[in-house]
Amino acid sequence: MNSKIKIVLNAISLMGIVGTILLCIYFFRLGIFNDPNIIKDIVNERAYLGPIIFMGIQLIQVVIPVIPGGVSVAAGVLIFGPFWGFVYNYIGIIIGSFLLFFLGRSYGKPFVQTLISEKTFNKYIGKLDNNKKWDTLFLVLIFSPIAPDDALVLMSSLTKIKFKKFALIMLLEPVNLSRYRWNF
Repeated sequence: MNSKIKIVLNAISLMGIVGTILLCIYFFRLGIFNDPNIIKDIVNERAYLGPIIFMGIQLIQVVIPVIPGGVSVAAGVLIFGPFWGFVYNYIGIIIGSFLLFFLGRSYGKPFVQTLISEKTFNKYIGKLDNNKKWDTLFLVLIFSPIAPDDALVLMSSLTKIKFKKFALIMLLEPVNLSRYRWNF
């Protein structure tokens, strides 16, 4: 069963990559890459629906990495500007991280192993035994721009970390601006 889920998730990820390429081709034909005002006009036509759809995409890409996170984060800033791009990225990513944590907590180790590589799982599994040590390590790593955030969220779901502590760490993460890749 575990391998069937991996095949399905890989197929969904592949479709996401193909979809991203097709969307880029569509955007190229619209002239978005030549004139950034075109994408802003498209979003402004759907002023309320655009942010909701974008936050939904961010939520989904946390749980099932359909498109690379850096691409969607950059798109949010390009589409909505630095401030609102950050806000919509943040909301979508936080809700997705909370959902991922609850899914990992609910379905346990088999679910976590389905979503992250064996190499990443083995790298962190030994550190889960000492809950206090993991809490500190999680806090440090989640602020690191090179750490696999979604894998850390899943690994945390296997520990005894309280959701309140997990949520506080995640909510403080905007201090790590490198994850959001935007500049003023």
